Amino acid sequence: MGQQEKVATSLAGAVGEEISASLAPVDAELERRYPGDPGTRQPVHTVYVPGDVFAADTIRTWGDQALAALDEHAPDAASFAAVLGLSDDLAEPVYSRVRAKLEREPVEDLRIDFEDGYGNRTDAEEDEAAARAARLVAEACEQGTAAPYMGIRMKCMEAPVRARGIRTLDVFLSGLMEAGGLPEGLVLTLPKVTYPEQVTAMVRLLEAFEKARGLTPGRIGFEIQIETSQSILAADGTATVARMIQAADDRATGLHYGTFDYSACLGVSAAHQASDHPAADHAKAVMQVAAAGTGVRVSDGSTNVLPVGPTAQVHDAWRLHYGLTRRALARAYYQGWDMHPGHIPTRYAAVFAFYREGFEQAAARLARYASRTGGDVMDEPATAKALSGYLLRGLDCGALDIAEVARLTGLTRADLEGFSGPRRGDLTASAQ
Repeated sequence: MGQQEKVATSLAGAVGEEISASLAPVDAELERRYPGDPGTRQPVHTVYVPGDVFAADTIRTWGDQALAALDEHAPDAASFAAVLGLSDDLAEPVYSRVRAKLEREPVEDLRIDFEDGYGNRTDAEEDEAAARAARLVAEACEQGTAAPYMGIRMKCMEAPVRARGIRTLDVFLSGLMEAGGLPEGLVLTLPKVTYPEQVTAMVRLLEAFEKARGLTPGRIGFEIQIETSQSILAADGTATVARMIQAADDRATGLHYGTFDYSACLGVSAAHQASDHPAADHAKAVMQVAAAGTGVRVSDGSTNVLPVGPTAQVHDAWRLHYGLTRRALARAYYQGWDMHPGHIPTRYAAVFAFYREGFEQAAARLARYASRTGGDVMDEPATAKALSGYLLRGLDCGALDIAEVARLTGLTRADLEGFSGPRRGDLTASAQ
């Protein structure tokens, strides 16, 4: 032991206390605005089905049609890998997991669409469809055949369709309540949001429903769909989407990018409307920064190129969809839209390949960090958070198994969740 150092100070203790007191409102504001990740599973996709098409067997039908597409156009691991350019070591694990997923859980998040995919109908017809959707969702939840997340996309808050959208939401939610209550995986989507005041209106609507039905305040959340340029940049130059998150008063669960409405709003020609267009990248980057730390998840949009027709044409569409999904994952957009059963095989292939090809390296780095042993990369707590989040997402979707993660990391799921950082509510609880 060397000579003990003399510790000198110059500031009175009151200085630190005064600074802490002056920053207390800032501390509270940070905790309120940026509570952290909710700690719940995020689906890898959202499937949209028009309200008049949705049926009791929709989820199983989509899974069967996706399996049939594999059987016809890529009947084994080698042929599927050749289409997508998968390496030999990934071919079989990815293909087998895709088929198993399509058998077990083909759809992770289903949205019954009463907006663009449904169109304008008579009030009686839409009332009937909304009531039917509520009954079928309730029955699926009771029978164990529901997707983990299910709900509706209502019409927007713009004047021509506002009253119809509000009524459809009321009919659907009331039907669920009459059938036994709101399911845990309920998700609602508010489309074509342009002003924060429209988000505030949605909050008031849900508050009124909760009060009318005796529900816990804040029980019902919703997604905000970003489909207009004004939702990204306001007339005063501010980021509207950040104000929308705050206007949601802790009810916003996601920001969903609408590829084609947003592109059209900016004048992008139809042939170039895609999720990898520079205009799309800019919008999603703003959404991502606005949502960071708030607990609101960001979702990519969709492709309108469908995998139908001759095998060569299906393969081309699969390669496009796979590439767009991989591109989104690399940019931390962990969710996207799927509009056709033929998209599901490549959605899961892209997701599973993404997590499996980086699994061993991520596991090794996290294991070294956890054991405080050296390596060729000097990781920090923020990186450990990213590594554990990566493994948790892989586990949630079925790309990884807990046994193999535990074998390579020596960690339990609880350990991974601990490394992933404070979740929503943790900061507030620790401050009390």
